[in-house]
Amino acid sequence: MQQLASYVAGRWQTGQGDARTIHHALNGEALYAVSSEGLDMAAARRFAIEHGGASLRAMTFIERAAMLKAVAKHLLENKAHFYALSAQTGATRTDSWVDIEGGIGTLFTYAGLGNRELPDDTLWPEDELIPLSKEGGFAARHVLTTKAGVAVHINAFNFPCWGMLEKLAPTWLAGVPAIIKPATATAQVTQAMVQSIIDSKLVPDGAISLICGGAGDLLDQLDSQDVVTFTGSAATGQKLRVHPNLVARSIPFTMEADSLNCCVLGEDVSPEQPEFALFIREVVREMTAKAGQKCTAIRRIIVPQAQVQAVSQALIARLSAIIPGDPAQEGVKMGSLVNIEQREDVQEKVDTLISAGCEPLLGGKADRSAPGAFFPPTLLFCPCPDESHAVHEVEAFGPVATLMPARSREHAMALACAGQGSLVGTVVTADAGLARAFILHAARAHGRIQILNQTSAKESTGHGSPLPQLVHGGPGRAGGGEELGGLRAVKHYMQRTAVQGSPDMLAAISQQWVRGAAVQEDRIHPFRKYFEELQPGDSLLTARRTMTEADIVNFACLSGDHFYAHMDKIGAEQSLFGERVVHGYFVISAAAGLFVDAGVGPVIANYGMENLRFIEPVKPGDTLQVRLTCKRKTVKRQKTAEDKPCGVVEWAVEIFNQHQHAVALYSILTLVARQHGDF
Repeated sequence: MQQLASYVAGRWQTGQGDARTIHHALNGEALYAVSSEGLDMAAARRFAIEHGGASLRAMTFIERAAMLKAVAKHLLENKAHFYALSAQTGATRTDSWVDIEGGIGTLFTYAGLGNRELPDDTLWPEDELIPLSKEGGFAARHVLTTKAGVAVHINAFNFPCWGMLEKLAPTWLAGVPAIIKPATATAQVTQAMVQSIIDSKLVPDGAISLICGGAGDLLDQLDSQDVVTFTGSAATGQKLRVHPNLVARSIPFTMEADSLNCCVLGEDVSPEQPEFALFIREVVREMTAKAGQKCTAIRRIIVPQAQVQAVSQALIARLSAIIPGDPAQEGVKMGSLVNIEQREDVQEKVDTLISAGCEPLLGGKADRSAPGAFFPPTLLFCPCPDESHAVHEVEAFGPVATLMPARSREHAMALACAGQGSLVGTVVTADAGLARAFILHAARAHGRIQILNQTSAKESTGHGSPLPQLVHGGPGRAGGGEELGGLRAVKHYMQRTAVQGSPDMLAAISQQWVRGAAVQEDRIHPFRKYFEELQPGDSLLTARRTMTEADIVNFACLSGDHFYAHMDKIGAEQSLFGERVVHGYFVISAAAGLFVDAGVGPVIANYGMENLRFIEPVKPGDTLQVRLTCKRKTVKRQKTAEDKPCGVVEWAVEIFNQHQHAVALYSILTLVARQHGDF
């Protein structure tokens, strides 16, 4: 029997002493021995910080994003090996696809977010300048810097690839090394992926470490610069949360725990409506995907009292056709639980629910005489959900859900919240008013809510699918933490600091020009400079232009904008302006005419406009002038050698009148050619 090795302190090592055994989920065959006893956890952390941390912190966000993309491509090319190992865990091909390619897709998503939205720097200015004084000489910005520690990720058994990669992507993008502690039951799948990453040489030494087996005294070695994340059972997470060293050193701890998620059938839905069939399909899919071993699985099915019989009959008909078995066999839609221990745990929880008053409508008993960790789809019915606390507290982590009646929409919402905090809930309804009422009442108890109807179902990713762009987590029992959520997750591994000083000093620190900071002018128009030549603070003060009534009339005729404030003299006199005013969009157009260099040059295209604000009205006779200043630059990496090398430059635009009062402020983005490419 093979022993799974850990990767710590830059080399593969095996633990000593008693080892746990990983068994094949379908036939019980002993596959791997797992132990981490004797591994030096202090050395593991030290190596990760001194080697991986130092290298990652030296990389810019753009470089880290490129690293994520390269790793994602590499893993995708080697996915066949991961699928073969995933089959040992009882997963179907679809289950494995979510785990393997869903995880790789998360790497791609964060690579794209980093490349598009983060600076080509190691420091992340989080907001715009915050004025703190009357004359503008004292201001502040919040900045994010990389923590100098390590991220310890303690992961669950159900998604050995996705569970690692969805945390690893924001961790690496933040510039922090990671120590991965997978659940032992499926550690062989995680280990294979980690080994593939290490062998690829695409990440710095120490950027990733792996502990197969127990965490030992690792948590005792951490300090305030480290971060701990946990995914798994609520009971285990609560124990880790109060670990003495984590508490004593105020070490950030993010928890995502299994919860009693619900699916609610709206009172407006009858069996004849398409939403009824969608409800049945959603419940069956979420009960049986991954054999119910999902933190987002539907555990509580809340339906109007009048629809209990119709719903139970439809669910029984669909679930009865799903026979657990070997996913390699044709027609098998649901595999096994991960191991015999998990099967026994599910059986114990089902028995507890039945003892508490739930009635078995389908399944409920494992065939202990058969090999493998199989458990049948199980539907329970709780006739009195207000009286049975167990149905809102006890989770059978398998293909098990409990049907319960609701007397009214208010009762349904109260039952949804009775789970004491959930990762996700789904409401199936065609009634927008009901959907809003549910959000207002029940959103506080959920991390994510899906409103499902005939329209959204055509493209819905489903109740149980966390997406990298959306937060994954929930209040109360669900752990009270957040993962994913786009760039929000990156900030978990960084320190936010308010920096105060003069605009000049803040611009130098952030390497981004801010309003009030000094500018540099020369005889070369900024639009004549290549990306490499431009520097934040490079600026152009334009010639002046006086607005006329002819400008107003001509723009109105050209654009079709005959709004009374521009064209109706009497109406404009009675307005807050007191007289006719120039179209705001003509002011913007005229400003472009003042600052644009019309000749062919490095500027390729206008990429967009952001944060436009009209500060004061412009009237006929006002004279306008524009200051254009390079605010920040971001490299766009070439996908192929044929792509034109370029970058995005953000320009601050200030339009002011003859009194030196700003009339409009905004930013424009331009694509600017680079002199040197990536190939």
